[in-house]
Amino acid sequence: MDAPPTDFRYRAFIAYSHQDEAWAEWLHKALEIYRVPARLAGTETSIGVIPRRLAPIFRDRSELPSASDLDRKVDEALQASANLIVICSPRSATSRYVNREIISFRRLGRADRIFCLIIDGEPNATDIAGREAEECFAPALRFAFSTGATPTQEPTAPIAADARPGMDGRVDAKLKLIAGILDVGFDALKQREHQRHIRRMAAITSLSLAAMLITTALAINAVISRNTADLERQAAERRQKQSENLVQFMLGDLHDKLYKVQRLDLIEAVDDKAMAYFGSLPTTDVSSEALALRVRALTKIGSLRLDQGHLQAAMDSYQAAAKVAAALADASPSAIPQQVAYAEVLGFIGMTNWREGRLDDAQSAFETARDVLHRVQPGTPGAKDQELLFQLATTYNNIGHVLEVRGSLDEAAREYRQMLALALQLVTLDPANTHWSEALGAAHNNVGKLALMGGDLAEAIAEYRADEIIEAALSEADSKDNDQRENLLRVRAIVGRTLVLAGEVQTGMLNLEQAVAVATQLSKLDESNSNFQEDIALYAAQLSRLRRLSGDLAGANALTGRSIAIFSALTRQDPANAPWQREYAEVRIEEATLAHAAGNAEDARAKASRALNMLDPLLATHPEDRATLLAAVSARLLLAEVTDIEPAVQQALREDALKTIQSARSGREDPRMLALQVQALLALRRRAQAAPTIQRLWASGYRDPALLSLLVSERINYPINKGFNDRLQAAVHLAGSVSASSH
Repeated sequence: MDAPPTDFRYRAFIAYSHQDEAWAEWLHKALEIYRVPARLAGTETSIGVIPRRLAPIFRDRSELPSASDLDRKVDEALQASANLIVICSPRSATSRYVNREIISFRRLGRADRIFCLIIDGEPNATDIAGREAEECFAPALRFAFSTGATPTQEPTAPIAADARPGMDGRVDAKLKLIAGILDVGFDALKQREHQRHIRRMAAITSLSLAAMLITTALAINAVISRNTADLERQAAERRQKQSENLVQFMLGDLHDKLYKVQRLDLIEAVDDKAMAYFGSLPTTDVSSEALALRVRALTKIGSLRLDQGHLQAAMDSYQAAAKVAAALADASPSAIPQQVAYAEVLGFIGMTNWREGRLDDAQSAFETARDVLHRVQPGTPGAKDQELLFQLATTYNNIGHVLEVRGSLDEAAREYRQMLALALQLVTLDPANTHWSEALGAAHNNVGKLALMGGDLAEAIAEYRADEIIEAALSEADSKDNDQRENLLRVRAIVGRTLVLAGEVQTGMLNLEQAVAVATQLSKLDESNSNFQEDIALYAAQLSRLRRLSGDLAGANALTGRSIAIFSALTRQDPANAPWQREYAEVRIEEATLAHAAGNAEDARAKASRALNMLDPLLATHPEDRATLLAAVSARLLLAEVTDIEPAVQQALREDALKTIQSARSGREDPRMLALQVQALLALRRRAQAAPTIQRLWASGYRDPALLSLLVSERINYPINKGFNDRLQAAVHLAGSVSASSH
């Protein structure tokens, strides 16, 4: 195998969002097995001699030994890579890790060796009003860099191959990337590739045609045999089974061989023949085993076509499978495997509709799958029913996602709670399965998040606490797993923050102190790990707020200073990292609040203005991001309070804050948002208008110390809600019991 160009260990580095893992696996495999046409290998180009093979290609999950040294290993791999390939989608466009990898590679002086593979979304959609969420290019791809290797505001056009349906397609997109890596013309490479494939695939083509002829002959014989006397029925069924098995071979081993040499045209030809064959067969007078095999084969054809981006062809295959699967399910209404198989096919149909943007059709398919599974869901499920439970949990999750995208948070929460219930059952059936436990913890956390946005503090705390118990058990089972320790410290901080909202300030401070301490320990193990640094800075800032509200200004200033130093370094390292920018702005708000508490009005005003200037662009880009919205409103209200200017300007800032709150399309009962609304209304002297919102906060059990201080200063009575406290204790106790019993 040829070595990559001089001084480079890897031919290319693949940067991608892990939500696009399937595409990354495909591209990695396709490049590693690719053999350069013999007539091109050895040719001299401007970047060196063309090699016979492209391997090795770097992809983080297949190369990195552990997560503890992730940043260092990634940087080393980037330096050792001759080219950078970015898999472009709306997921990678918002991935801070992908953006960081692009920036790091550009700073190596190899910006001309960056190539893009578009798989989803729309290039430069950020410039199209209302379509910003479709952007597929990361910020570091959209803008040029200065001679000092820092991002500018000058737009640039990256070199891209487009694998989306109706564009280059998967095969040509791959060849365009290879042409760029080899520094040869695309047309020349494609022509030589075509000639080589014609020669090399002659034998496989013959095999395919022979298999098709044999299948057709067997099918005809089977059909004829079914009309003969009863004595020949068994022979006909045997020949029918042979035909089905041969088709299974065509869709299995033959598919794999053809895929290795990228003969997608032949794969599609085999699929078309198989589809025609299945279409010629009856759905009656055939064994249920043969029909089940047919469903699996058609589903496999559909999945391959879905991977290729041929959505209509995939839908045709899935619908053909659904027709047979529905007949099997109707024939055995109490048989779990048949219902699960039918629901699975309906799920694929729903996902295909989802990818085509047809949310109504997607939701309809998911809900039909749910109804199919409900009719056989056992009252007391056992180990043999786990496939049913998993499929049902997946279906609830799918429905929840559709509802969440539509902004129907209450309905989404209902689906997520049902998913949570099934996850609990699965973990009970197999407590040793750590992946199921992790999924259960994530389900609790999602339900908690929606509960908080819906104004139910008791349920939010209970769900977060359930996640904390699970994460603690997993961490205890493997104390050397630093990723799991980080998961635990994060959920512990979330629990602490949410307890503070319910008035449990001391417990919340203790949780945040533990989170900062553990993050500090982890950072000492790997000082290059930016995640650990972010944890320290974020939770130190949140702890600073509580120290300030408790009267410890010196302790608060020390924590804020530490957080400022870390975020300043992180944002210099990666200026395009939006979460870091938002968190840095939140720390700036706390810094300004501390300056105001110390009587430094000018300093407070400058720092509040700086925070707001950081937040406004982020809010314009992501108006529904709850954390950004809350921070932007807080900054406006603080700036109005510390600014010694005309009352009209102060009023405008507060009115703008109210308008920002009212712009939220969902989660309007979020107590954090209601508390800011009360702050703005009281500052505007609209006491009567604030009264109903204060009552809603009291009913929710909200007792954040900042609100209590404000109400005391306004002489507004706000007693302890004993009923809420009782409900909270009961909910937390129940969540702890359920989570503990699952282990």
